[in-house]
Amino acid sequence: MPEASGLAVARHASGRCHVVFVTAYDRYAVAAFEEGAVDYVMKPLSGARIGTAVQRVKERMSAQPAKLDALLQRLDAAPGRDGHLRWINASRGDEIHLITTDEIRYFQSDSKYTRVVHAGGEALIRKTIRELCAELDPAVFWQVHRSTIVNLNAVAKVSRDENGRVILRLKDRGDVLLVSQPYAHLFRQM
Repeated sequence: MPEASGLAVARHASGRCHVVFVTAYDRYAVAAFEEGAVDYVMKPLSGARIGTAVQRVKERMSAQPAKLDALLQRLDAAPGRDGHLRWINASRGDEIHLITTDEIRYFQSDSKYTRVVHAGGEALIRKTIRELCAELDPAVFWQVHRSTIVNLNAVAKVSRDENGRVILRLKDRGDVLLVSQPYAHLFRQM
């Protein structure tokens, strides 16, 4: 959501309408139910699971919506609420997909867009590599080329080619990424 975070929307809706949390993190599921959330749906989403959440909302329509203020305060104070980007909205065809940063393998400049390569495939976003570098967690995402940022958790192997250039091999996709000379020093200690 470009204008507000999911927590901001939930805070605004607290006590005014029923809330369903949709997230990739299971850490607060029990607390959400204890506070009165209608449902807590984990990603990746399925049609059947969304159907269940909708049915639960319909069943609660006659009841007063729960106040979620205590839960929202805990979520605000939770580890990881450090201002770093946690998910992105990416387009693929006519659809917008929410992709958590944990799913992302790497970003690569592609003309006026940035290609997002993730566990489920690829998508395009309208953010530059420079903007992403400022928003991503630098302990997890490293720029390895002027046009590429990689998720270090996705790297299976660091090696050198016959010319001495640093090469990254990714775990599940088998992609190979070239590390340009200005960023090669990042991998000397590995």
